[in-house]
Amino acid sequence: MNAEVKALIPLMPWLGGREVTVRPLEGGLTNRNYCIECGSDRFVLRITGENSELLGIDRRAEHACAQAAQAAGIGPEVVAFFPDHGAAVTRFVTGRALVSEAVQTSAILRRVVASIRRYHECSNGAGKFSAFETVRRYDAEARKRKVPFPRNVVLALETLARIEDEAGVPECVCPCHNDLLPGNLVDDRHRVWILDWEYGGAGDLFFDLGNLAANNLFNREQETTLLQFYFGKARPADLRRLRLMRLASDMREAMWGFMQMGVSKLDFDYRTYARRHLQRFLEGAGRAGREYGWD
Repeated sequence: MNAEVKALIPLMPWLGGREVTVRPLEGGLTNRNYCIECGSDRFVLRITGENSELLGIDRRAEHACAQAAQAAGIGPEVVAFFPDHGAAVTRFVTGRALVSEAVQTSAILRRVVASIRRYHECSNGAGKFSAFETVRRYDAEARKRKVPFPRNVVLALETLARIEDEAGVPECVCPCHNDLLPGNLVDDRHRVWILDWEYGGAGDLFFDLGNLAANNLFNREQETTLLQFYFGKARPADLRRLRLMRLASDMREAMWGFMQMGVSKLDFDYRTYARRHLQRFLEGAGRAGREYGWD
């Protein structure tokens, strides 16, 4: 047990002084995560990565969103929040951590959509989110830190501005997750649990849908199925907005990666991650521009 975890154990009275085992959890790109086992109970301890506030993460808003997700029945129990220590504890959710190929299947996608809708329809949570504003903030902060950008980032930012104009003002703003990576989804065969509410906040409903499609590499048929599960039908206008927000999602991921190059201490290749999403954004934007006539 490392020192930072050991220092937090006395703050967890529900452990009752019993013997605990702690093991690191893989997959975190911003924070350090641990599984704490105590008898038959299992918990997840998340310790905030350094400088995560520069990514636009408000830990108190995240806590409120996690509580709202718990109340909606699609988020794990929030056991404790230690803002002074940059840490939070949730109950471990038993199930299958999803991968993109699983999310693409109709049976699992239906459960994913049901969970997303339950959160969208709740009235709780906190914070606000705009992918376009986030990209601009990441760009400014990364440049302050002399992060080396590829030349095509200028074209990408100009293209994103055009997409923002094309998208216009969202018709439906609601509580959203805004980071629907497959690793944030756990399926127990009855429901899909949604984890990690760092970027949760009121935003465009279609960003969540586009973000899900982008992060799970949906094809056109799967995009249509997603909308059919959510709305009961796939209207052309909804498909268009989903695809615009899918592009915004890729650009957000690219700029997140560049921003992390300047602030993160974790051992992860953020440069390759950022460049991969930037290229995907530019290729997708080119196709969308030709399809919708604004190329």
